[in-house]
Amino acid sequence: MTRRVVITAMNATTALGLDLEATWQGLVAGRSGIRRITLFDPSDLATQFAAQLPDEFDNYVRNYCNKRLLKQMARGTALGLACSKAAVERAELDFSRFDRSRCGVVFGAADTGHSRIYDQEFWVLKTMAHAVPALLSMEYGLTGPSLMLSSACASSAYAIGVACDLIAHGRADVVIAGGYSSIVNPEHIRGFNELRAISTQNESPATASKPFSLGRDGFVIGEGAGVLVLESLDSAQSRGAKMFGEVLGHAMTNEAFNLMSPRPDGEGMFEAMRLALESGGLSPDAVDYINAHGTSTPLNDKYETAAIKRLFGGRAARLPVSASKSMIGHTAGACGAVEAAITVWSLFQGMIHPTINYVPDPELDLDYVPHTARRADLQVAMSNSFGFGGCNASLVFGLPAGLRAST
Repeated sequence: MTRRVVITAMNATTALGLDLEATWQGLVAGRSGIRRITLFDPSDLATQFAAQLPDEFDNYVRNYCNKRLLKQMARGTALGLACSKAAVERAELDFSRFDRSRCGVVFGAADTGHSRIYDQEFWVLKTMAHAVPALLSMEYGLTGPSLMLSSACASSAYAIGVACDLIAHGRADVVIAGGYSSIVNPEHIRGFNELRAISTQNESPATASKPFSLGRDGFVIGEGAGVLVLESLDSAQSRGAKMFGEVLGHAMTNEAFNLMSPRPDGEGMFEAMRLALESGGLSPDAVDYINAHGTSTPLNDKYETAAIKRLFGGRAARLPVSASKSMIGHTAGACGAVEAAITVWSLFQGMIHPTINYVPDPELDLDYVPHTARRADLQVAMSNSFGFGGCNASLVFGLPAGLRAST
């Protein structure tokens, strides 16, 4: 027997803002958070820009992490911890009223992003990828599952899927699920330049991320964290919690094909989306909006478009598909959770943010919601995350009756 899983809080920290509301305002306004890097001098790099966090970030994390702890944490760890603690505050959770052995934390990340540009003390702690779930478990005394998943850019989408399963199958009542990434550093930028994966349009950083567009030349690295507090419906109702949405289905697959390239024609992406709908007993006709992986790379955008057209058939041309990465960059292991929070917020607000910098590509012909946000009656939405190593994830969210923000 499975239980319904609802979302009782969300948060996101991105280049557009330190919380979900600020990020959302920037997305709806069509504002780019991509700029020249200031964390270090990038002059000797082929790519000199990124979706770097706002300059106020250092002061922001001090609200959630004491001075001693900050000295022991990588920037990414501090980012994930602060975003998570803010989400728990929003959920108004009093863990003393729960069986803490049935409360857990599941996170996703590729790595902590620690670099030579930062203080090298406490190297082991600063490169400890699972530090965020460990610290959250200690902070709230949670003795349930504490997991860190690493599946490239699908990592935090996997984390949400695993967290959902823990609750649905009765192994947990509440799970803090999310991901973080902070890889704006010389090592990662140089490495992605070597792979020819990221944009080099230094002359115009704000327009460099152009998903589904003619002239796209690679993704833009972004920093960010996203967190969803997942809870069983029974638990949320019993404590009178506000609910923002429901996890209706999800899928985690591997293409078993190539470390970098997706399967031709989006075959693996199609299968992840198909299985996500199947897991929730949904037909493609139920989906009102897709928050695309939309990286601004030639192959991803081409194949994700092909996969959507295959799954949704003739309806694909009328289905809104937008790409958050056009404004917040590619937050790597965090993108699944960051964009999941944005997708649920889209449902809750009845609003779809645009894909900015859009220039029509004759090969790609979906409704990418170019340039301008639009109102929409949304009940079901999908969020896609596809990563190196063939790791694919699709999450499907729903808005139960009566949960619209305006109500």
